[in-house]
Amino acid sequence: MATPSLRGRLARLGNPRKPILKPSKPLILANRVGERRREKGEATCITEMSVMMACWKQNEFRDEACRKEIQDFFDCASKAEAARKMRSIQGESGNLPPKKLNVLLQRFPNKPHVS
Repeated sequence: MATPSLRGRLARLGNPRKPILKPSKPLILANRVGERRREKGEATCITEMSVMMACWKQNEFRDEACRKEIQDFFDCASKAEAARKMRSIQGESGNLPPKKLNVLLQRFPNKPHVS
């Protein structure tokens, strides 16, 4: 629904008058999109890394004393990497990266609107 200030100025259904508001640019899609950065994912394995570093600190940075904590961290990291690869293969929500989208839009450009 239009905001109250625009409601009276827009054409309504059944009103033969054209709307008073006119767009400043033509209402067509551009042949390219902006190059914005993708959102970074959430940090993973923070707890395991903290436990591993605390163990190192207690044992004067000797790997032999913290073998279990190190292995837990590496297991968590490998699981997170596998999950990230699966998301990238499945196409996280169906969105294309901007570079691929620009290639497709340049291959199939919009035709200019002829009135």
